[in-house]
Formats: sequence, C-alpha cells, structure tokens
Amino acid sequence: MPRENYSDIIAFIAVAKESSFTRAAAKLGVSQSALSHTIRSLETRLGVRLLMRTTRSVSLTEAGKTLFDEVADMFEAIDASIESLSDWREHPTGTIRITANDHAADNILWPRLVPLLARYPDIKLEINIDYGLTNIVEQRFDIGVRIGDQIAKDMIAVKIGPEMRMAVVGSPEYFAKHPIPKEPSDLMHHQCINLRLQSHGGLYAWEFDNGVTQVNVHVEGQLTFNTTNQMLQGALDGFGLAYVPDDIIALHIEQGKLVRVLTDWCEPFPGYHIYYPNRRQSSAAFNLVVDALRYSTNM
Repeated sequence: MPRENYSDIIAFIAVAKESSFTRAAAKLGVSQSALSHTIRSLETRLGVRLLMRTTRSVSLTEAGKTLFDEVADMFEAIDASIESLSDWREHPTGTIRITANDHAADNILWPRLVPLLARYPDIKLEINIDYGLTNIVEQRFDIGVRIGDQIAKDMIAVKIGPEMRMAVVGSPEYFAKHPIPKEPSDLMHHQCINLRLQSHGGLYAWEFDNGVTQVNVHVEGQLTFNTTNQMLQGALDGFGLAYVPDDIIALHIEQGKLVRVLTDWCEPFPGYHIYYPNRRQSSAAFNLVVDALRYSTNM
C-alpha cells in the first residue's frame, strides 16, 4: 500500500476503536460521509470487508480484527514516539488516560496530580472510575490502578500507596437496633450496603482474613451503590453496614458517627499500584505522571 494511504488506516483504526462512524468522524474532524468513503475505498483496495455495518452499530469482521490487532499498536507506538519529542520542549504535552476505582482516584491520584497539572497545563488527564479488572490494553488506557496482588505478571507495576486495610462500619443508631457481629457469617443477619462491580455487573463479596482463615461473604441489604463514598454515606445515615477502606473512616470514628466491627478479620494487604505495559518509548507527560504517583515512605 502506498504510504500516502496510511491516513486510511488511521481512519479505520478510529472507527474500530469508537465502534461508530459518527464518533470517529468527530474525533478525526471529518464528515461522516467522507469517512465512510475512505473506509469503502480502503476495503476495495485491500479486497476484503473490514467492518460490518448496521443501522445501529459497527463491528469488525474477522479480517478487520486481524488488521486492527496488527496495526493499532504500531500506530500508537508512532504517536508515542512523536509525543516523546516533548522531552525536547519546555512544556510536555499529551493526554494520559487512567482507569481506577473512586477511592484511589479521590485519595491518591487527584491529590498527587493536582500540582503536576498546575505546573504543566499542556498535559491533559482523563480518569475513568471502574471497579472491574479493566484490560487497559484493549480499552486503550495508558495506566490502570489495582491492588498489588491483582496485577498481571506481564505488566510493569509501580507502588503508589502504603498497605491498606478494609473496615466494616455502621452508625450508632444502626447498632442500637442490631447486635454487634462477632464473625463474618453474622453479616448474613444484617442489613449490608452492597457494591456493584460496573464492568462485570455482579456484587462484590466482602473479603475477610484473620491471619489464619480467609472467607468471602455475599451480603444483602436495602442499598447497592457503585462507589465507595455512597456506601460510606449510607452507613452514616443508618441504612446498614458498609465495607470500605479504613483511611476514610477515621474522622467519623473519632466523632462517634460510626462504629467499627470485625476488626480482627481485616488484615492489612498490599496497597495500590499503577500498572502499564512495557513501553520502549514513553512520552514526557507519561513519565511525569508516573513519577508524581510513585509512592515514597517519606510521604
């Protein structure tokens, strides 16, 4: 294929990523009809159908998926190499996409990245809140955030926080009407506030470890949320027990607004890490974000 037609491949990659001619055209800054013509011309030259089109959706054919899997990373690497030239400029630029849960985003990512964004206004940041184990390569994220023992071995992992502990808490008003649970199994007789995992649609099982025994409990209750802060607020308002990171309850415990239970069943575990695939050429913006998030015992 002549090099001048590489722009057609870029157009194909955009449609494949967006699964929409409308969104891809907006991203590329062209009309939808022009983009459709470009893709048809590419398919004609290659002699294969790359995309299946219906009135409601766009999907890859088997040939299209093969082409996308082969070339998307190559063009992304080219973009990264060009973006890395910002090392030679005074102001690094580029968009860094991160997927994380709301607790990590609120308590680690945002506080650490605010000074960086203020110093480098040309760096753009996108944070996607998700409790699922997102495939950052497939979803085209630059960085993911997970607990340390959940990261795939083929990823580069960087520690961004200390060890963590979870906590089961309820309001004094709730415990005035319900007994204190002594064992995780006692939670089956309590109103508990569930967390729905956005990516998988299921409910998160509360995990307990007393140093000898590990057990997961599927709880039930009136409320289900998909963010930690909503769960905490539900507990504060007396609607049941919440299972949340212990660093966000200290003030509420001190003020007598929450009571912590099952403490012996909440052992410390590895804290948050960022992870990303190996990059031979990382942009200056990417490196600055990683350095800003890197955890130090002096923090």
